[in-house]
Amino acid sequence: MGRIGGVAAWRRAAAVLALLTAAFTSGAGAERIKELADIQGVRSNPLIGYGLVVGLDGTGDQTTQTPFTVQSIGSMLSQLGINIPSGAGSSLQLKNVAAVMVTAQLQPWAQPGQQLDVTVSSLGNAKSLRGGTLLMTPLKGADSQIYAMAQGNVAVVGAGASAGGSKTTVNHLSAGRIPAGATVERAVPAPLGQGPYVHLELRETNFGTARQIAAAINAKFAQAIAAAQDGRTIRVRAPDPADERVTFLAQLEEIGVDATLPAAKVIINARTGSIVMNQSVSLEACAVAHGNLTVTISSEPVISQPLPFGQGQTVVAEKAQIDVKQEGKGLTALPAGARLADVVKALNSLGASPADLLAILQAMKSAGALKADLEII
Repeated sequence: MGRIGGVAAWRRAAAVLALLTAAFTSGAGAERIKELADIQGVRSNPLIGYGLVVGLDGTGDQTTQTPFTVQSIGSMLSQLGINIPSGAGSSLQLKNVAAVMVTAQLQPWAQPGQQLDVTVSSLGNAKSLRGGTLLMTPLKGADSQIYAMAQGNVAVVGAGASAGGSKTTVNHLSAGRIPAGATVERAVPAPLGQGPYVHLELRETNFGTARQIAAAINAKFAQAIAAAQDGRTIRVRAPDPADERVTFLAQLEEIGVDATLPAAKVIINARTGSIVMNQSVSLEACAVAHGNLTVTISSEPVISQPLPFGQGQTVVAEKAQIDVKQEGKGLTALPAGARLADVVKALNSLGASPADLLAILQAMKSAGALKADLEII
């Protein structure tokens, strides 16, 4: 009896372990709500400002072509108690100064005293901002109110050299960043919901995902507190006290959801020839033939000289030759594939370049073999 009971207990333990493994495996593919949706009203705000970068090694603005740089220098010096004689400002040639635009993102709930990263970009014709220092620059929001002040040394990743009419540049020298280069001066209120409800906004419109998120929230808290209002918004009833609402949202964001697959889509960049497709793309069985047309034009100079003691003149003419060559394989059968790996393998079997795949994918879409939406950017 002891052995039989031991075997039964081992089997029960193995069964429990199998169930736990299956649950873990199924949950591993799930996405958390924080990766699918954002809380309505919680967002960052762009900031912008105009400033001056000084300390450049002769790579600043050519003030004769950028008069606003000279005006900015005069205005700044006047605020510091230094007055430039009238008429002298137009003759300033300060090659170590550059006018710049400063941009940053004010994160939600950022409080006065916190630091922000800023991006500094040349506004005039400065050759490089490397080694420069940004002077104190107010950063304003869309309401023209000052929310941060920026200042610091500009970090430019790159190098450049020129001599004898030749120029070599590594990376972009007319823009840089200042890590923690701005200090927040004013906070932007970001309320967590209106009244008793909090609204979640999906990053991609999907009715199936909205329904599954609402069902997962109701199952987690064992009550009907969430409802999908449309394909992008889920309304959730949340506790009123601030501390309880924060705890509730922390638990809410960690809920796992088996989100539905996104709509099948192929993105084509016509300028660079890049092609990107998601995992929902499938392919029906079809046959494809694609050929390349090559036109070669060659020109050879031909010199015609007159006979000795003749009265003619030497004439230079051109002999042109045009060759047209068309290369192409026969029909290539592509099997049906429901997985992204199968689709990629089938397209690679054609041996076509990315530029040729643009035309092939469009033809396959028109024939109904490619089950995806084509988007050209």
